[in-house]
Amino acid sequence: MKDKTPTPHIGAKYGEIAETVIMAGDPLRAKFMAERFLENPVQYNNVRGMLGYTGTYKGKTLSVQGHGMGMPSMGIYSYELFNFFGVKTIIRVGSAGSMCPDLHIGDLVFGQGACTNSNYAAQYQLPGNFAPIADFGLLRAAADCADKLGHRYMVGNIYSSDVFYDETPATPQWQKMGVLAVEMEAAALYMNAARCGARALCICTISDSLITGEATTAEERQLGFTKMMDVAFGIV
Repeated sequence: MKDKTPTPHIGAKYGEIAETVIMAGDPLRAKFMAERFLENPVQYNNVRGMLGYTGTYKGKTLSVQGHGMGMPSMGIYSYELFNFFGVKTIIRVGSAGSMCPDLHIGDLVFGQGACTNSNYAAQYQLPGNFAPIADFGLLRAAADCADKLGHRYMVGNIYSSDVFYDETPATPQWQKMGVLAVEMEAAALYMNAARCGARALCICTISDSLITGEATTAEERQLGFTKMMDVAFGIV
């Protein structure tokens, strides 16, 4: 699919993006990661302000890019990366709201599976419900890395919601099924990875609690959540 690049949303040519991409919803977080972790980062994308960079990390070529908010946006960017740019692995780092009393501000969550209220899977015309899951190799590596770094984390189901301002919050219903936290993109990423035979993992930092009301600022979320980045870069 090299002749499909640049795409409508990513202004890079084939070969300018690494086979492994670490993604964040906020493009400024992608810029922060490029400046903090990558050697000689080169910006390959600024279409719609969705920044993307390729550089090296410990001698390995690696890319970082924003993906925007919600499953439609994640669906577009991860689809183009998997299908047109030869990307094999995407690790999402982002924020999530805790649904678990044992998860507090700054704790990490590794999304083993991603429940959702989205209709994203309908496009596949499956005769039932699809269960979007992470790549086990990435998941195991992330847990091992977090243990080594001493970062507090939990592994389990997360909830990818299509709605941020929900008229009928569903926290109690998901909580009673053991779902740990809510975010807005992992289910689409996991489905695209499954369809493309690629690997994906969502690593989130708890930015607020739907139980206690604790919350962080936008600046803290953009620049302060470095533990999940340490893990993501530690497993590439």
